[in-house]
Amino acid sequence: MRILSYQRMSTEDGPGLRTTLFVKGCPLRCAWCHNPESISRELSAEWIGVRCMGCHTCVDTCANGGIVAEQESVRIDNDKCIRCFSCVSACPTGALERKGEDASISEIFAELIKDHAYFGADGGVTLSGGEILLQSEEAAELLRLLKESGVSTAVDTSGYCNRADIDRVLPYTDIFLFDLKLADSARHEEWTGVKNGRILENFEYLTELRREASSKFGLWVRTPIIPGATDDEENIRSIADIIGDKADRWELCAFNNLCRDKYERIYKDWNFKSSELMTRERMEALVAAASAAGAKNVRYTGRTRMEEERA
Repeated sequence: MRILSYQRMSTEDGPGLRTTLFVKGCPLRCAWCHNPESISRELSAEWIGVRCMGCHTCVDTCANGGIVAEQESVRIDNDKCIRCFSCVSACPTGALERKGEDASISEIFAELIKDHAYFGADGGVTLSGGEILLQSEEAAELLRLLKESGVSTAVDTSGYCNRADIDRVLPYTDIFLFDLKLADSARHEEWTGVKNGRILENFEYLTELRREASSKFGLWVRTPIIPGATDDEENIRSIADIIGDKADRWELCAFNNLCRDKYERIYKDWNFKSSELMTRERMEALVAAASAAGAKNVRYTGRTRMEEERA
């Protein structure tokens, strides 16, 4: 699998304490993406300015001219970078980091199973993205090994995949975490780069499977609440109409801006860098709107502006 990172002791990617595996590659281009380094499947290097002491060892090491010295920084020229990562190895302060690696299923399983002791009765492993179902064959094998070892499993997906990808992981998945971002297809394309028809079809497919006696898996829906993009009550009511009572839980995930420095590292401007966090009152109003529209077990997650200011 082409993976990005492991996140241990996670409490936001399914029930209980979990270890989340993030992979590289996503078919969506969400304008608010909080993991922009996971979108491309290509391996890459990133420069972290606060660690850099300006020695330019990386510039001297790169034989291909892929790193350019600037006045107070260095810039990675991705057109010339050949992903040899000699610069990462040579950097004395860790200011250059490799993003992504290829690992065997057995290697990944060995890393994940280390955490079995703290999962408890509710926790487990979540496979996330990018989009994990772009690597559905490998994901299915990994999930099978985890299930055979008594580990609870979750798949976090955008839903933008082939039905066959869902079928591959279905026998080994305890919970699907399914994103429904925008109900209107034109708006969905505007903000994510793709229409939502396939996503809605796959959501319906999962809900149909849950009606079968032989299919016993949980279904959580998650909607990122992004200021000016997904946070209007019309969108929430429309998604509520889609969900109804078909999901076990619906999370409205409050916007956070902790990823601003990630965009700086990949030399991109982020449209939401100046956006404020949602207020508790606004999140509660959206939960109320969702509930009034008939959705069941709705809650919001994440920090709000008031809580951040107190911290």
